[in-house]
Parts: sequence; C-alpha cells; structure tokens
Amino acid sequence: MRRVACIDIGTVTARLAVADVEHGRVVRLAKHSEICNLGEGVDATGRLSEEAMGRVFACVRGYVDSAREAGAEAACCTLTSAARDAENACELGAALDSLGLDPIVIPGEIEGALTFLGVARDFPGTRILVADNGGGSTELALGSLRTDGALDLGFVRSVDVGCRRVTEKYLSAEPLPATADLEAAHAFAAAAFAPVIEEGGLVAAGPERAVEGAPERLVVCGGTVTSLVAMNLELEPYDSSRVHLGKITLEEVETLERRLAGMTVEQRAELPGLQAKRAPVILGGVVAISELMRQTGFTELLASESDLLFGLATTAAAALTGEDSPVIWKPTMRPLR
Repeated sequence: MRRVACIDIGTVTARLAVADVEHGRVVRLAKHSEICNLGEGVDATGRLSEEAMGRVFACVRGYVDSAREAGAEAACCTLTSAARDAENACELGAALDSLGLDPIVIPGEIEGALTFLGVARDFPGTRILVADNGGGSTELALGSLRTDGALDLGFVRSVDVGCRRVTEKYLSAEPLPATADLEAAHAFAAAAFAPVIEEGGLVAAGPERAVEGAPERLVVCGGTVTSLVAMNLELEPYDSSRVHLGKITLEEVETLERRLAGMTVEQRAELPGLQAKRAPVILGGVVAISELMRQTGFTELLASESDLLFGLATTAAAALTGEDSPVIWKPTMRPLR
C-alpha cells in the first residue's frame, strides 16, 4: 500500500487528498478543500492576480505540511482551467516549486479522464457521462468501467463553461442579475455545450436523437452540484453521506435557479447547504448545469464526490510503483519524507 498526497488547484477551490492506494484502488482517502478563487478576474484580464496567487500559495503551504504530518511519502500538484488560461501561470508555478512540489498545468482532456477514473468505480459496467463542472470549465467524458477493471473511455472534451467564468461574463451585476443577463448566460452555456454533445453522442439513452452507445446516466462532480444537492435537502451541516450519489432533477435545479436569481449574494450565503464563499458564483454554476441537462436530455443527475482527486491518487500511486497508468498519464511525484 502507498500513501500519496494529491493537491489540485482549480479556478475556485484548492484541494488536498491524502490517499492509501493498493493494487490500483483507493482504499482510503481524506480530503480538504479551501475556496481560494485563483481564477478571479482571469476571464477578463488573462492573468492571475497577485492576491489570488497569494491565497493559493498560503493554502498549499499548509497542505504540504498536513500531507507530511499524515505520513504521505510523496506529493503531486495539478492546476486546471484558470492556470490554463492565464499568461502568468508560471509565476504561481515557481512559487509552488519552492514548497517542494512539481506543479503541472494539465490539459482539460487529462482533467476529464482523471475525473472519469475517480467516478467510474461507483458504476461498474454502466455507460456513464461524467461532467466535472468547475470554475472555468466543464470536462465531459463518456465511457464505462469494464468488468475486468479496465477503462473504456471513448470521448473526453473540455468546454469553457464554469461557475466563475459564467458569473464574470454575465452575472456579476449587483444586487440582482437582470433577466436579460440571465438569458445571455444560458445562451452562452448552451452554445458552448451543444456542438460537443453532438460530436460525442452525449445525448441520454432513450431520446429519439440519442445514438448507439449513448450514456445511461449523467454523473456530475464539483462544488456547484454538491451544493445543489445539499441546498435541495437543506443540509445543515453538510453531510457527505447524503450528497455523494445523491439525485437531483432538472425541475429541482430550475427551481433552485429561480430562487437564487431572486436573492442577493448576502442572502444566498445564508442558505442551508451552501458555503458562504461560494455564494457569489453559485448562480453561474447552476446555469451551466441546467443547460448541460437540457442539451443532453437528462431529466436527473447524480452528484459524485469521487472526483479528480480519486483518479489523481490512483495515477500518483502508479507513478511511484512504476505501474501503467489507467489514463496513460502520470503526475510527477516529489518525496515528502
């Protein structure tokens, strides 16, 4: 068994997982997350701000200490959409390198494959569409986990639709978004998703326009969807056992969207099930998820907490042992001991 630490720095949230991996399977994983908003302003400026990089650096410095204390033998570090978009991401990379990490800005397709690897373990033999809905992008992956444990991953794409990107483009007006801005946000998300869904045959199995090999289930990861399930259940405090693999319908998503659109950020922050720091971007995330459901024809989805960090832990252990990676990609590991 190998104990590894995986740090993933997204557009909104920076996360740490310390995982025990045995024979290619995660047997225990402890996660920590902090909303750092690395992608704040990136869509408009194309650059990471000094303040955002400072928040991430302070957070990750604590993560490295925590991973070492937890007994992890080595760590990897990935960055996603905000770093892909920012021309000065190398500045943050240099800072993270000083902590003893080897930060890697991963392509959207690798991000989607790693997330699929984490999610699919809960759906063996089922053809699923996995959507990793983040702050700057949504990764879409279609495939299945075969009975022999191998991945059958037929399609992976990254689409530049995420909660912070949609918010900064259309929904940052205060105190409430205008109806026209909300409609524009929906049009933006729909236009971005539609051609990828057509290309990949991602329409739900059953509708007339679905193709052979269409997905049977839609499984969504990310802070927006877990917040949606938690808000729908009015969870206070948050209960992972009720959110993971929890179901929410398109009708319920649309009801929550109408409710959020009629509230100020301060009012949203008081809702049971929603982290206060996520309140400014939650409406943008809901727009993205509702349009994804409409374009694919799914009337319900399942939320998953077995996300990119699970897949990253599996590939991290493979990198340490010299074994083949399930997604033909391995992170660079740095020793912690």
